[in-house]
Amino acid sequence: MEPPADGPRVRSDSAGSSASQGSRTKVLLRQRLSQLLTCIEDMSSDDEANEEVSRTLDEAFQLCGRFVPTDAFRLHIVTWNVGTAEPPEDVTSLLTPDVQPSTDLYVIGLQEVRATPLKYISDLLSDDSWSHAFTDALAPRGLVKVASLRMQGLLLLVFAKHLHLPFIRNVQTTYTRTGIFGYWGNKGAVSVRFSFYGHMLCFLNCHLAAHMNYALQRVDDFEYILETQDFDLFETPRVRDHRAAFCFGDLNFRIADHGLHFLRSSIDSGRLHLLWGKDQLISMKKKEPFLQEFEEGPLNFKPTYKFTRNSDTYDTSSSKTWLGFNGKKRKPAWTDRVLWRIKPKSPPSDEEDEKASTSTDDGLDEYPLLVTQEKYTSDMSYGVSDHKPVVATFSLELRKYFDTQLVHVSSVGVWSADQDAQLNYTIQQDFLSSTWDWIGLYKMGFKSASDYETFVWVREVDLPEINELIQLSIHKDEIPALGGEYVLGYYSTNLQSLIGLSDNFHILESKSAVADNLVPDNVNGLNKLE
Repeated sequence: MEPPADGPRVRSDSAGSSASQGSRTKVLLRQRLSQLLTCIEDMSSDDEANEEVSRTLDEAFQLCGRFVPTDAFRLHIVTWNVGTAEPPEDVTSLLTPDVQPSTDLYVIGLQEVRATPLKYISDLLSDDSWSHAFTDALAPRGLVKVASLRMQGLLLLVFAKHLHLPFIRNVQTTYTRTGIFGYWGNKGAVSVRFSFYGHMLCFLNCHLAAHMNYALQRVDDFEYILETQDFDLFETPRVRDHRAAFCFGDLNFRIADHGLHFLRSSIDSGRLHLLWGKDQLISMKKKEPFLQEFEEGPLNFKPTYKFTRNSDTYDTSSSKTWLGFNGKKRKPAWTDRVLWRIKPKSPPSDEEDEKASTSTDDGLDEYPLLVTQEKYTSDMSYGVSDHKPVVATFSLELRKYFDTQLVHVSSVGVWSADQDAQLNYTIQQDFLSSTWDWIGLYKMGFKSASDYETFVWVREVDLPEINELIQLSIHKDEIPALGGEYVLGYYSTNLQSLIGLSDNFHILESKSAVADNLVPDNVNGLNKLE
């Protein structure tokens, strides 16, 4: 019997099991109700019974309130080996931006971005064409680039809705080389980690060793990457220390044993489940304990490699050997994958275990994180590469550790280029501030923290106290003459993120610019007609 086309949603939680947090809460509620019924049988008056019912119901509501997450966020991951190609004209459909509820976080991992020495050096000086393509598609929709990292052909991009920016902190990036004795970056991994409303998340983009016979090396390299990626934070120095880790990329695992004819007939007939048993990653998970920590949705989409470019046809050409002779044809395979892992709770000590049996909360986490995979598929409409892109979307249900910005920033009075402008900021919570922190002026639709119109340094001598009101000025020559909708953002150099955003405000068109016929000409880098 064939499996359904759309598999069930895959959920995991911060306890590291497939059972949801809600199901365990229900068990606790049943226990309380059972205890309640037993107590009522022994009560001598209705008043005592009513009091016990009231107390137990209060406890039940507290259980539900404590353990059920209060907020849900949508995460959209794309992984694509682009085969050194330039981006297509439009990447919008790959991002499904019109989905409801709208996406809060986009994470895009690319492999084999063109990386000739001259091209690589030029990309270091300015964003590469792929970064431009995704940024230009997302910025008009209110998504801001939080982080990016490039290691030769590996590229990792993270975007977030601008309203989440003050709650994304401790942004760090790192990389690991595994190609050519660990010195050349054609294979390996790049990662971005950050705190999202207090929950530590890590995203790892990998490109592992190719070819059928290197399955063990791929596993070894993946384990090496997980063990050696090092972050500068005590609580989460490694990938697996994070609350949730998402690992994806061209993992290069192949379909073993089956012949080319059987592979293609199974794919053409839609009987993909016949191939799962010989998928190298699925097989390796049965043998390797560390791989068993990772979850993956069902492979209910066609193998994503290897295609003839600009087509939906699997490649029929023979690979070339080093001597120029024809080699074996490349068999289709699910080389491009998305895995995730929820950090398990530490096993309780004997003493804690004894307490847990009588505890009202039974040791459950006060700040749960539930991860539910909503979609896992490929997009066959893109043909610039011999790989098809893979998309995975998730729902992140969590209880926020905090919902207050570290810094409150606001504009003061009317802003225009006819006069100097004033802004206020107040440190609302203690953090490792620096005299290198700055406040930027951003036009709505800005692309990243560095995409400001102008900026001003925070107070340069003594750092302000908590709740101390600081006022700064911006010279009128630095204010856009054409006006528009803007926002102020406080950037922390230590946390590598915008930790305070003002409300949106309007800058008036400069009267002097109009009088001098400078409008709609280009003024301060802006154009009224744009």
